[in-house]
Amino acid sequence: MVKSMGKMLLSKEHTLVELTGTDRPGLLSEVCAVLTDLSCNVVYAEIWAHNARAAAVIHVTDQSTGTAIEDPRQLSLIKELLYNVLKGLGDYRTPTVSISSPGVIHIGRRLHQMMFAARDFERPLSTEDDNSVRPSVTVSDCPDRDYTVVTATSIDRPKLLFDTVCTLTDMQYLVFHGTVNTSSDEAYQEYYIRHVDGLPVSSEAERQRVMECIQAAIERRATEGLHLELFTDDHFGLLSDITRILRENGLCPKRAEISTKNGKAKHNFIVTDVSGNPVEPKTIYLIRQQMGQTVIQVKGNLSMSPKFPQQTPRSFLFGSFFKCPSFQNFGLIKSHS
Repeated sequence: MVKSMGKMLLSKEHTLVELTGTDRPGLLSEVCAVLTDLSCNVVYAEIWAHNARAAAVIHVTDQSTGTAIEDPRQLSLIKELLYNVLKGLGDYRTPTVSISSPGVIHIGRRLHQMMFAARDFERPLSTEDDNSVRPSVTVSDCPDRDYTVVTATSIDRPKLLFDTVCTLTDMQYLVFHGTVNTSSDEAYQEYYIRHVDGLPVSSEAERQRVMECIQAAIERRATEGLHLELFTDDHFGLLSDITRILRENGLCPKRAEISTKNGKAKHNFIVTDVSGNPVEPKTIYLIRQQMGQTVIQVKGNLSMSPKFPQQTPRSFLFGSFFKCPSFQNFGLIKSHS
């Protein structure tokens, strides 16, 4: 069993799989299919996608024993096949696959580190000129005290402060003073920082990188889309079946949290269509029919939907809230997450 303290996970009975690669439609389904084919049971997982990059932290067990996978040959095969799936055709970026025995990790913190290492702060060329409402980040000097002042204005949301401070820390900056103000749905953050070597930001290139990385930190968990919550009896291969059905119906998960406990599965997905556009009501109807007894709830506060960019062929990481009164017929409930 996973011992959970918030998002802190530790279990010697599991094998930890960490993945980063280029995001594309159907990627999560392919990863889950490989794990199922190799007799790996997914116990817990979180997946993030942002700026054409994807990262996943996955806890698996051996389907036959219910414990951690120890066979070196099986571990090597898992790593090889997952790497092949992540690599894709014509992908110039090298994916990463890491398999280990898990220690105590904070999942959200680890995903930030993985996305930062995968350079998700570099925006795809196809989205550079879109009309998106991005976080406003400034990096300026405070010469009388040898600090650099970082400010960020964005839509307010849970874990915003955590995401920003974690990224500054991972970039080797120390925060000496900080202020956070919120009003309505907007948040303003201000931090006085220095590098761990005691120096403020000293070049235009460093200033630009801090701005890009803070924007990415705020955006990673703010990806918008339709929130699907699935609750059903757990069985081996369930996740592979669910992600296959999502893929076959043209849905792309932008974030996912997978959890199993006491024979029950509770899976949360934030999805868009393959172009990053809102999900059609008929698609949810078809998915419910295909999933049978699986309980599916559609969560989201549609009246608070912010503006999002016009879609491009490569912008399937950016979704929009779905706006349709008829969706109340499909069990629409308000999200309090």
